[in-house]
Amino acid sequence: MSESLPMTMAQKILAAHAGRESVQVGELIDVRVDFVLANDITAPIAIREFAKLGVDHVFDRERIALVPDHFTPNKDIKSAEQVKLMREFAHQQGIVHYWEIGRVGIEHALLPEQGLVLPGDVVVGADSHTCTYGAVGAFATGMGSTDIAVAMAMGRIWMRVPETIKFIYRGKLRPWVGGKDLILYTIGLIGVDGALYKAMEFTGPTIEELSMDGRFTMANMAIEAGAKAGLFAVDAKTEAYVAERAQRPYTSYFSDPEAEYGQVIEIDASTIELQVAFPHLPSNTRPLSQVDHIEIDQVVIGSCTNGRWSDLLQAAKILRGRKVHPNVRCIVIPGTQQIYLRAVREGLAEIFIEAGAVLSTPTCGPCLGGHMGVLAAGERCVSTTNRNFVGRMGHVESEVYLAGPAVAAASAVLGYIGGPDQL
Repeated sequence: MSESLPMTMAQKILAAHAGRESVQVGELIDVRVDFVLANDITAPIAIREFAKLGVDHVFDRERIALVPDHFTPNKDIKSAEQVKLMREFAHQQGIVHYWEIGRVGIEHALLPEQGLVLPGDVVVGADSHTCTYGAVGAFATGMGSTDIAVAMAMGRIWMRVPETIKFIYRGKLRPWVGGKDLILYTIGLIGVDGALYKAMEFTGPTIEELSMDGRFTMANMAIEAGAKAGLFAVDAKTEAYVAERAQRPYTSYFSDPEAEYGQVIEIDASTIELQVAFPHLPSNTRPLSQVDHIEIDQVVIGSCTNGRWSDLLQAAKILRGRKVHPNVRCIVIPGTQQIYLRAVREGLAEIFIEAGAVLSTPTCGPCLGGHMGVLAAGERCVSTTNRNFVGRMGHVESEVYLAGPAVAAASAVLGYIGGPDQL
């Protein structure tokens, strides 16, 4: 195959990590990985499988992260045992990137913040939302715990080269509309399997103007369209974000102008309203203007999707001087300890508490119905998280409505699903 074969960004990253000049869609390749991660739900399974491999040491103790973020602070004996197993393995193996309570954050907010995942990397994680790191120009994807055990041992994986769908967004975003609305609209457009085992490449003038936090949100939810990865080209914003954090050198890759895409989808972003995904699929989206009066019981603002600084700032602008509706429980969860501390220093914590919200230590907790906000039968929640499957946040008869922080915060005040313009 010729070195001049046009390739997408995804193909270029995978080719470089397979030691190849080029790769073609559909090829099964042996790929070197730059970083491996697992959490307190998935790591124990991977650790037990690792023990069966007969390998004494992980491939690189500085290229693995074990992040206890789902059931922490430990909610019960079982979760405590899960984290204990992780802790002992991390200490035994000398794994550098393991964080205890007080230092840990939600993994997909924490690792970019720490400069551990970088442009041009291949990142694999035992968590489906590992695709978040595509925001910095990495090929990042979730895998099963058994595969992660092998990756921890060998630093390599087998992967089939995915086709890429290119999304081009044009137009100026409306007030309050952000990355969450863009990705919910896109998933609603193509469906939860619209990008099945494909890479989603997000491009266009709208994306160039989008903040890094907005890009993380979009990449995070690529999996909700079935995608293998969601990628953004490295630009000045990416470089500025990475420059002050990177702990090692990196290489950026860019799609060739002549690269072949499975599909190219153009979207006029100026027409996109604030979005709400109704139960029980992220693709069941509606513009806010088409949402009837739906009373709610709970609001969650946080998670690996929308627990970053700009998300909390947007929510605080709405909650400042207002009160959470007496029938609503509002839970705010910063993505990392740094974000939490900034919220305290810059007065956001005071705004949330005075409004009648709960400000939690970083945790995935309520997103997966783990703790810190589990729903009872018949309860409805507006959440800035990424999934609203049946029983996702608690009882199978509860309902989860996905939205961005603006809709979530406004709904907390209104007592029903609504936006800032209704306050």
